[in-house]
Amino acid sequence: MNIPARWAYLAVFVGVCGHASSEFFAKLTGVAGPEVSVWRYLIGAAGLLVWSLSRKDTRDLATPLREEWRMLIPLSLLGVSLAYLLFHWSLDFASVIQVATLVTTIPIFVGLINLAVNRTPISTAKIITGVLAVVGIAALLTDGYLDVLSAGGASLWGVLMAILCAALVAGYSVLAKPLMVRHGGMRITTLAISIGAIGLWVGVGIFWGKWVNPISLAEKPSVAIWSLVILGLWNTTITQLLWLGGLASASDMTRASYLFFLKPVIAAGLAIVFLGDSPTWLQLAAIVVVSGSVFFEVLWPQRRIAANPK
Repeated sequence: MNIPARWAYLAVFVGVCGHASSEFFAKLTGVAGPEVSVWRYLIGAAGLLVWSLSRKDTRDLATPLREEWRMLIPLSLLGVSLAYLLFHWSLDFASVIQVATLVTTIPIFVGLINLAVNRTPISTAKIITGVLAVVGIAALLTDGYLDVLSAGGASLWGVLMAILCAALVAGYSVLAKPLMVRHGGMRITTLAISIGAIGLWVGVGIFWGKWVNPISLAEKPSVAIWSLVILGLWNTTITQLLWLGGLASASDMTRASYLFFLKPVIAAGLAIVFLGDSPTWLQLAAIVVVSGSVFFEVLWPQRRIAANPK
């Protein structure tokens, strides 16, 4: 998606709002997590396929699939199918605020996986902020543990699933980057989400016995219909187009990506205003610590440059 440079940061911000509101609309559907993940990616993949096939520069999806299928298919099944199954399933147990905050740790996992796969060193700043992020995660785990003692501990499972989701998405981001360099981010994203949608459809059908029939969408309550459509087209198709297009057009891609760390704040606001969630002090502390630590880490290089301009 070709976005003028002057609108790049706005496009990225709107894309972040799409990421941040996905938990909100997923809860609003009233559909169980495994099933809602299928609906989201079937609709989202359809939207991305229509967009990609309508453009000359992204129309050729056969070439990257033919050349990269050995890498692309397992990556899509793990980084899209399993990751977002866990993401939506976690919302059946944990709160919107918990899940949104934990997903923000993706950059921390990216650093660790980059170290393991590409031997990219982790700076002192990354180590410090990584420790702080772990403290924030511990706050949410403690909140879940207290729930174990008082009400059966369902939120703890949701928190653990959200952490695993973040790790899988980070792994996909690192391993899929070479494919995007060779074939373009839009084509690889379209293929990955389409393959992931098929994987979700089959997986949920086999393990949950829920074979989603797209035609049955019209039979659902009106709130569920428009929530699922928004989740698929807005939170998946349009969000991906704006996010990727904005990052590609931004004069400083890294700085534009910093906007992602507003995600838990936006998600928490939506949950409080529209879903009536009441965040605990531990959840609020986790938002501050996790978002703040990661945001500080990405700003640290600019601080050093400013302090040593020569």
